[in-house]
Order: sequence, then C-alpha cells, then structure tokens
Amino acid sequence: MEYIYRYGLEFNPFIKGKKDLIIETSEYKEVIYRLNYLLKTKGFGLLTGAPGRGKTTIIRSFVKSLNTSLYKVIYSPLSTLTVIEFYRNLAIQLELEPQFRKSDNFKIIQAELTRYAVEKRITPVIIIDEANYINNGILNDLKLLFNFNMDSINRAVVLLVGLPQINNTLRLVAHEPLRQRITMNYNLDGLSKEEAKNYILEMLKEAKSHVTVFSENALEAIVNAGNGIPRIINKICDASLLIGHNRDIDEINADIVMMAVDDIELR
Repeated sequence: MEYIYRYGLEFNPFIKGKKDLIIETSEYKEVIYRLNYLLKTKGFGLLTGAPGRGKTTIIRSFVKSLNTSLYKVIYSPLSTLTVIEFYRNLAIQLELEPQFRKSDNFKIIQAELTRYAVEKRITPVIIIDEANYINNGILNDLKLLFNFNMDSINRAVVLLVGLPQINNTLRLVAHEPLRQRITMNYNLDGLSKEEAKNYILEMLKEAKSHVTVFSENALEAIVNAGNGIPRIINKICDASLLIGHNRDIDEINADIVMMAVDDIELR
C-alpha cells in the first residue's frame, strides 16, 4: 500500500478498517440527539436514509456510547426472517431457550423484557436493521409484543432502521396502530457541499495527513460527484488515491477525480 505513504497517511481513511471513523456533522449530531431522546421516552423509533448515507455507522457509534449496566442492546440485521424465526432469534439474544410455538416465545420474551426493565432496571434496546424488508407479520406483532399489560409504560426501545420505502409500508391501514406509536422518526438527507468538503478534510486529519492530498478543484469535483453521500465520497477518494499514485502525482487534481468517477461507474 505504497500510495498511503505517498500521501502522508498512516492508513487509508476512505476504506473500511478496524474502526469506524466518526465525523460529527450537523446531521450526525441531530440523529444522536434524537436517539438519546428515544432512550428517555422509550417506545418505537424509525431511522431511514438512502443507501450510503451512514445509518449503520451512526447506529454503531450510538450503541458504543451506551452504558451496558443501563441498556441491553439487541441488534438484528435479519429482517427477512419469518415471524416464528424472528421470535426465536429474539429469544436467543435474550439468552432464553426458544420455544416451538409463537405464543410461548411471546410469553417468555415479554416476561424477560419486563424482568430487565423492572427488576434489573435495564432498558432493552432492540435494533432491527434493513427494516424495509421486514415481514408484515412481524410488523403486526411488534405493537403487541411491546405492549405491557395494556399500560402506558414503555419498557423497551425498538428502533427500526432502513430505506425510506418503509414509510410506505407503515402508511398502510394495517400498520396504522404501529405508526402512531413511533415517537422518533428521522430521515438522513446527506451532507451539504460544505459538510462534504469538511468530511473529506476531517477524514484525512484522522489518518494523520500532513500534506495537501486533494487540491481545491479536486475537492470541489469530489463534492459535486458525491452528491452528499458518504459512501460514494469515500469510493471516489479511494479511487483517486490509487489513480494518482499509479500516475506518479503527489497532489490529486480534478482530472484525477474525474478518472476515478469514471472508474467507479464502470464497475
């Protein structure tokens, strides 16, 4: 990885590594604020955004910040499960012996969630990723599963994370009861041009950059082509570094960026 040394970097900040680099944009701060609000109120939350907007990165950062003596996090990316598989998976993550019948799983899960909230004083936080693919039967059951003794007390946090299309599903009459119980609903719009430029510079800073890697016109080209989407911006930056190194160029310019954009589109 000689290109890293050419550009004075300790590592390539634009590819997935051992840690998620968190750049605290205004939108990132807004999402974290709303998630913390959801922790206080409990109940249902919905976080949406088009692919590459950084939903998973934000959720990971949020989860890492939680005190494990106060919160029990259950993360499920298995949104294509059947209803019974969902119940069994949830039971297992609660360290329960899964039952064969849905009704039996329902009972032991509710009892365990109540035990966490009342006896242990620990709030269960259930995160369902890729929720736009979730089974309708699971959506129908969620409001029942987290309705405790018909009271008004929310004893858990249930966060649905997915593409904006899940809103269309939740607008269906059958899911109106669940939609009405969503207390936090936020859609990630992406970075503004100024934030996108700052995002790139901060990523370079995290990698201990000590030279000018991208010229001003290169930054402008990346921002315009990236359309505010962190994943696309990362791909363009990474491809630009590789092309620049192969062409023996020490400072990436707009021409190199456009080559990188073309290279990405051909993949």
